[in-house]
Amino acid sequence: MATTDSIKNALAEKKSGMVAAKNNSVKGLLDNPVIQNKFKEILKDKSAQFTSSLLTLVNNDAYLADSQPMSIIAGAMQAAQLDLPLEKQFGFAYLVPFNEKDKVTGQWVKKAQFVLGYKGYVQLAQRSGQYKHINVGTVYEGQLKSWNPLTEELVLDFEAQESEVAIGYFGYFELLNGFKKSVYWTKEQMERHRIRNNKAKDKAKLTNVWASDYDAMAQKTVLRNMISKWGILSIEYQKGVVNDEQVLEDFDDNGNGIFKDVTPEEIAEAEVIEAPFDPAEAINHIEVDEATGEIIGEQEELFPTKVKSKL
Repeated sequence: MATTDSIKNALAEKKSGMVAAKNNSVKGLLDNPVIQNKFKEILKDKSAQFTSSLLTLVNNDAYLADSQPMSIIAGAMQAAQLDLPLEKQFGFAYLVPFNEKDKVTGQWVKKAQFVLGYKGYVQLAQRSGQYKHINVGTVYEGQLKSWNPLTEELVLDFEAQESEVAIGYFGYFELLNGFKKSVYWTKEQMERHRIRNNKAKDKAKLTNVWASDYDAMAQKTVLRNMISKWGILSIEYQKGVVNDEQVLEDFDDNGNGIFKDVTPEEIAEAEVIEAPFDPAEAINHIEVDEATGEIIGEQEELFPTKVKSKL
């Protein structure tokens, strides 16, 4: 009898564990009505297509799939708010896994980080409706003829490329009112910027997207710097800058989301950056019952009514 009871208990524990694991997976979380409703609220009719592509992305990337499921959902919410696809081939936005040491347990935890691609920055800038032309690119050996930083006269000969070695990066935009801006960063300038803002112990080491697609990250850096300083910023663009390369960590007393800046572009010292609260950010603070995998609490508790959403 005791043996039978032990088997029953073991089976019950196994079943409970299977339910929790299923509901705590990315697919399990996406099947939850609360999370489904938040995606529908943001994306309307495009919600099903977006979540389907998210599942495909996770299933095809073992390293990403190993990240905390809720961090993947939170990163996807940030992309959804900006109406940008996460498919890698498009280059608008990415979910990049990174390892973070838990200050309480001391264990390393893998999380997904939302990262805007340079095409995403172009898309967000264009939505302001103020840009006639906007471009960014890589300059290879032989293409640079002259660059005058005072007059911003950049002369390039794209037909004179001598090799696949990148020597610099250019950015250019023209507004509808006629204002123009050209910038050029040498490869050495880009490296100094990257190393200065790298929080890894070995600052010179290439990590994450800088290691896999250096030129794309360099172009994004040029574009972000140029538009943030001299361009017209749409509300979506400003939100993209706030969310880029950050992970939602907590909420302050006023209900504002507090983001952890993992690889900051401009301010190396900053630990956290505060951004206005919006419903999607609350996704990262949903509590899940470890035994059943069910969400704890009512939806109204997860999304405070005292804070007005900008959506």
